[in-house]
Amino acid sequence: MTELEYLKKYLPPEKNLEEAIQRLESGEPVQYIIGETYFYNSPIKVNKDVLIPRPETEELMEKVAKLIKEYLPSNLSILDIGTGSGCIPIALKKEFKDANITACDISSKALDVAKSNAKLNNVNINFQESDIFSNIDGTFDLIISNPPYIREDEEIMPIVKNNEPHLALYAKDNGLYFYKEIIKKSFDYLKPKSIIAFEIGEEQGSDIINIAKEYFSNAKIILEQDFHHLDRYIFIINE
Repeated sequence: MTELEYLKKYLPPEKNLEEAIQRLESGEPVQYIIGETYFYNSPIKVNKDVLIPRPETEELMEKVAKLIKEYLPSNLSILDIGTGSGCIPIALKKEFKDANITACDISSKALDVAKSNAKLNNVNINFQESDIFSNIDGTFDLIISNPPYIREDEEIMPIVKNNEPHLALYAKDNGLYFYKEIIKKSFDYLKPKSIIAFEIGEEQGSDIINIAKEYFSNAKIILEQDFHHLDRYIFIINE
């Protein structure tokens, strides 16, 4: 299905089709025009305050779900850092209904979207406005994050650069800033048996593994690829 066909099929009836086509032709993502997409079989509202959920992040969900069932207790406590649209905690809550989930973001506008998505999907999530751990209390079995990881000088597709929020795309320190901060500070927020799960840039695997080894020398550290066979996920497992 082409983007135009997708637009015609899913555009809400209250929106003007001619105007929507003009927006599409001007380079705006079809998901923003429609105002909604799907993630892990759940409807997710999106606008320019949040990233559009990607298939790679759905794959992160699949891998995390398997690790949870293998390593963690049934009464889970989960923290999602940089939640954006809320797609990750919503999917986790639907998969693990008894889990106690906190999701944070530095953007109040992103949190507004995430809260509306939690309501849309009828799930209960504790949302916090927080710069990484700045407003977070407690300890967690799982810390998961798909943080900004694009280098500030990196060239990306115009449709992404011109439409999606730069706050959620770019990171200092060659794109490694948030991984360093989360790994460095996470010890105080993790239970002894726990997992850190990351989505990463395809060229960042070895750097993040080295950071992880510095702070979690006894952990099992796993690098996995996505469906394009690109390095995309890192799991730090404290057994």
